[in-house]
Amino acid sequence: MTDVLHTDLLRLAQEAAARAGELLRDGRPADLAVARTKSSPIDVVTEMDIAAEKLITDLISAHRPDDGFLGEEGASTEGTSGIRWVIDPLDGTVNYLYGLPTWAVSIAAEQDGETVAGVVAAPVRGETYHAVRGGGAWATGAWEGERELRCRPAPPLDQALVSTGFNYVTEVRTHQAEVAARLIPLLRDVRRSGSAAIDLCDVACGRLDGYYERGLNAWDWGAGDLIAREAGALTGGRPGERPSRALTVAATPGVFEPLQRLLDTFGAWHDGVPDA
Repeated sequence: MTDVLHTDLLRLAQEAAARAGELLRDGRPADLAVARTKSSPIDVVTEMDIAAEKLITDLISAHRPDDGFLGEEGASTEGTSGIRWVIDPLDGTVNYLYGLPTWAVSIAAEQDGETVAGVVAAPVRGETYHAVRGGGAWATGAWEGERELRCRPAPPLDQALVSTGFNYVTEVRTHQAEVAARLIPLLRDVRRSGSAAIDLCDVACGRLDGYYERGLNAWDWGAGDLIAREAGALTGGRPGERPSRALTVAATPGVFEPLQRLLDTFGAWHDGVPDA
């Protein structure tokens, strides 16, 4: 019963992510402008973020009117079914605003607080990643059919390629840069894509050995965290904790624990006070 429900939730998430991705890719106006800002003048929302979230919530509500929502652009309802949809309609908004290709639609379905299905659609890449809890992680792309995802075999930490992201609040970003400067000499290199959802999926795909970031929200990691775990990666926050605003870490086994320890030692987390 539950497995059938989770599969149904995945299919609905796939449909919603595909439609929102098409809207964002094909409907982007040439004169795209900032609709409003959030934490700082450079943390922006466009009219397309808002339109994509409305498309997703309208479609899901039409099929499942009793479900709840948590969306980056304001969708927030409790619901009565025990299912909540966690939505980032456009992860990588600044990339999208500038015409860069690294952006995605992220949709996760939670049942009683646990993520059971997730989809990340990256339309400009031509790839979509998805997972159901306990069913592995999969992707579609330029290849034929679905491809099962597995994270990379663990290299020594000094040969690990790790991605991160930076906050839009100056004080937070400055601290993150200090942490990265201490970390870089201990790794192969550090990357910065501008989309947490894609970074998590790149860990799942074996394109990265690890990823970490401070200040993420549930919609940033919801689907990507499940996809990474189902591909064999380990995920968490500070040692012994789950991913949170304080810290989110995902990495191939063997890289995860030493990376997490270093990040904790370097103070890559915050103390529970929300970043502005």
